[in-house]
Order: sequence, then structure tokens, then C-alpha cells
Amino acid sequence: MLGLKLPTDPRWVDIAQKNIEEILTDHAYCEQKAASTAISMIIGFPEYPELVTAMTELVQEEMSHFKMVHDLILERGLTLGRERKDPYVIRLRSFFPKGGSRTDHLVHKLLCAALIEARSCERFRLLSEKLEEPMLRRFYRKLMISEANHYTLFLKFARQYGPSREAVDQKWEALLRFEATLMKSLGQQESIHG
Repeated sequence: MLGLKLPTDPRWVDIAQKNIEEILTDHAYCEQKAASTAISMIIGFPEYPELVTAMTELVQEEMSHFKMVHDLILERGLTLGRERKDPYVIRLRSFFPKGGSRTDHLVHKLLCAALIEARSCERFRLLSEKLEEPMLRRFYRKLMISEANHYTLFLKFARQYGPSREAVDQKWEALLRFEATLMKSLGQQESIHG
């Protein structure tokens, strides 16, 4: 369903299991960054009322997820660590060239967001199946479903606002192939996308 060309290395779950505090901190900031991305789409593309409405709802949902993760951190007697750069997202966003039309910029932003959500969904599925703690497995199962919905939402808008379904799908396939090569160098970090 997600269309990912390369699955996550199964050893990533072992890294996550041993570094759950780092995973939770990284996850909290991923939720905050997702909310920021949605806000930037509202600010950057206010002429699309359907997009603005959806992104407004998404901001609220992503921040509620941030709160859920932060609450979980506090329940475990931990504190939210420092925010870190996400090499996966930085490299993924570098795929599309700078410049172009506003429509190109919007479609590229939507496609990158869709892929980030798809990869997060896949990672959350792994956590929901492989983590030792039943409570954490349930937690990630619930969030996995949200990520899948976000992935389809962003992809739907990219296809809706792009020049044609075929043109957007060609860009999507190219981005998926690029992401697969990117994933070959990741999977050894205690982060959601690393």
C-alpha cells in the first residue's frame, strides 16, 4: 500500500528497542515538525481552501500526537531531549530542484510530506509488531494508522493540484526510487527515520 521501494532493515527495531528514550524524543520532534510543515502549507498556499482546511486539522492532530509522545516521556520519568536535525528529511527534500512554478513547489512539498508519512507509517508498524512492551506496541499501532491517513492525504492533494495525474505519478515514482537509495545508508541510528 505504501509503495516504498526498500523496506526498513529489520535490525533498526533492535536499535530502537535499546534506545527507546532517544526514539521517543526524536518521535516527539517529528510530530512537531509535521505540524510545522502543515502550517507552512497554510501560509504558503492560502489560495487553496480545501488544502488550508485539511492542513488546519492536521496541525491540531500532529500537535496532539506531540502531546501524547511527550506525556509518554514524562510517564517514564524521562525528559524531552534536544531537537536534532533529520538527515533523511533534509536529503529527501533536496531531491526536487529549487525554483519552478508555485504549482511545482506545492506538488514537490506535498510529495515529500507523503513519503515522510509513508516511511513513518512503516517504521511505526515495525515498532507495533516488534517492541517488547505491549503498551508501546499498542501506542505505535494507533499512530501507524494516523500516518497512513496522512500519507494518502498528501498524495491526494499532490495529484489534485498537479498538472496531471500522470505527471505527478512520474514524480512520485522518481522520488520513491531516490528514497530507496537513501534508505540504504540509513537504519543504524536511534531515530524514527535514521
